[in-house]
Amino acid sequence: MKRLGAWPAWIFLALFFLAPLVALIPEAFDGQGAAFGRIFADGLFWGAVRNTILLGLLAGTLSTLVGTLIAIELARQPEHRRQWLMTLLGLPLAFSGLVIAYGFILAFGRAGFVTQLLGLLGADSARVGSWIYSVWGLGLAYAYYLIPRVALSLYPVFANFDQRPLWAARTLGATRWQAFRDTVVPEIAPSVFSCACLIVALTMGTYGTALALVGTQLNILPLMLLTKISDGGSDFAGAAAMSLILMLICVIVMGIGDVIASRSQKQVAGIGH
Repeated sequence: MKRLGAWPAWIFLALFFLAPLVALIPEAFDGQGAAFGRIFADGLFWGAVRNTILLGLLAGTLSTLVGTLIAIELARQPEHRRQWLMTLLGLPLAFSGLVIAYGFILAFGRAGFVTQLLGLLGADSARVGSWIYSVWGLGLAYAYYLIPRVALSLYPVFANFDQRPLWAARTLGATRWQAFRDTVVPEIAPSVFSCACLIVALTMGTYGTALALVGTQLNILPLMLLTKISDGGSDFAGAAAMSLILMLICVIVMGIGDVIASRSQKQVAGIGH
């Protein structure tokens, strides 16, 4: 078993990432990259890029903020209570994106029970019911299953956090905020920021929930890419080019998170020495 080392992981990566990527590149650059020229000249493409980034930042920020607070609370709980709380948090991760989308439609759609209740209270049902089909509504739907992912990912960070520097700062006369800012934030910020970048990239590349919830009503890159090769579309070169651009955006976001987290950790390690 030891002889295998990381070979299974490398084989898996080669089959399901490198091979598809190698197949996309010739298709995208066919005709001396004419596909890139077509999509860059399309105003809908730039609108899709803007909406995709906005969606990623919205869902990523909301999920990271709420998920971090939940992770902190999980670390404070006794063992028996923490176990069933973590089980409850894991339930949304077991649901398909389609199930989550249909659940939000039943709750917040134009005929959803929450929309109807708000209508009885005097709200405009048409406006409330159309909100879920916007970037903001889709961001909320994404946050439903991204918040547990953030909380479960960051829980070990807070569970293993050494609180002695915090207590020492308080003993030396620092206020609660000063002690938190100078001892806790430098330790947890790299992990939280790296997790946030991962969630933003995941949001920008997801399409299942968006397809079921908003269909073609919302212009984002994953759905625009899908229209290139579905419903009679046959622009495979354009779809390949758009796939590479979407992948590049996600890689840049995750790369920023890794670089900043790595630098912060080195700074903290340097201070510790």
